[in-house]
Amino acid sequence: MLSTTERTRLGRAKHKARTGRTDLYDLLDAGSVCHLGVVVNGAPMVVPTGYGRIGDTLYLHGSTGARSLRAGGEVCVTVTLVDGLVLARSAFNHSLNHRSAMVYGVPRVVEDEEEALAALRALTEQFAPGRWDAVRPPTAKELAATRVLALSLEEASVKVRTGPPVDDEDDLGLPVWAGVVPVRQVFGAPEPDPGLASGTGVPEHVAALSGALAPPGGAAGAH
Repeated sequence: MLSTTERTRLGRAKHKARTGRTDLYDLLDAGSVCHLGVVVNGAPMVVPTGYGRIGDTLYLHGSTGARSLRAGGEVCVTVTLVDGLVLARSAFNHSLNHRSAMVYGVPRVVEDEEEALAALRALTEQFAPGRWDAVRPPTAKELAATRVLALSLEEASVKVRTGPPVDDEDDLGLPVWAGVVPVRQVFGAPEPDPGLASGTGVPEHVAALSGALAPPGGAAGAH
């Protein structure tokens, strides 16, 4: 079960709350970008960034010089997946079908090299499963220039909205179209780097993202 602290307990629309820890895992595993909220020099800063998950720990990374990773103290991380535009008969009742997670906590700086490598692997695999084993691993110099943060998923909440618009009864007879426009993320055909070495084709783990294959060194084409 997810935590029920004052910060994670929904004050409104409580029916949208999801309390299962698997709901949190599934949402995080389906996303690719989170927003890291920190306070830097007394001012709020929200940074979009990639992430990876291992068990009950969320990992973030960036340059050792990044202000957002050096701020210290508590942070708030959110992940949102938009599933549909909810168009109502009134402007007031428009909404989004979505799945969102909010995580609070004080991240720790990962000092152990083995854990840092595992975290970077999780971050890389979040974008394209199978990618880590296909690329050059980080060098000692690159690891030294990278700060990895580990954030516990202990204090987290999940909120989900589904279904059609909820209009006022008095508005139901208005001659205004209402409903849901589904939103889906799809991957296009891989576009090779112009400097790609001759004979290098699209690997299976990349092709699997969009079902696209390409001849060695050529442009990708969809099946």
